[in-house]
Amino acid sequence: MAGVRVEQKERTRRALVGAARTLFASRGYADVGLAEIVAAAGVTKGALYHQFDGKAELFRAVLGEVAAEVADAVVAAARAAGRDTGGDPWAQLRAGCRAFLVASTDPARVRIALVDGPAVLGWAQWRALDEATSQRHLVEALEGLVARGLLAPRPVAPLAHLLGGAMNEAALWLADEPDALEPAWTELAAMLDALR
Repeated sequence: MAGVRVEQKERTRRALVGAARTLFASRGYADVGLAEIVAAAGVTKGALYHQFDGKAELFRAVLGEVAAEVADAVVAAARAAGRDTGGDPWAQLRAGCRAFLVASTDPARVRIALVDGPAVLGWAQWRALDEATSQRHLVEALEGLVARGLLAPRPVAPLAHLLGGAMNEAALWLADEPDALEPAWTELAAMLDALR
């Protein structure tokens, strides 16, 4: 019986996160009410409050899902580049950064992760989530390049924040200019190559 309850709870959570994600992506956090979310999920408000403290906590779950998807795309691209190049760490860094831009051209992801995310969670919480996902992989890649002597010894944190900021800004821009992915990538690749 306990297993059935756990399964039902997880199904309800997935329904709420899925419905909220669709609504937040299409209209933004501020324009979506809880009544709409529970109706779209096919559950009651009581079920929502059993899962989440409120709309902001539900949004945090949606944002966490989006951030994890982008980070997973970054890792998958870097690993593939590693396999294709015999483990070339520069190729892995470049592939991961390009994957971030590609994943971020989805306007729904941009709205949730880069527009509403900082506004809803506040800068500190949004930054912590970013650092735990995509930014963490960027830091690891840069640290690996320094450790191998392929990047001049330097503090990695400032460089990672500068590159991450550039990529987040590019993602915001690409949401409105999706046809500009290749020119944006060309410039980012040049920035990365200049570090060698």
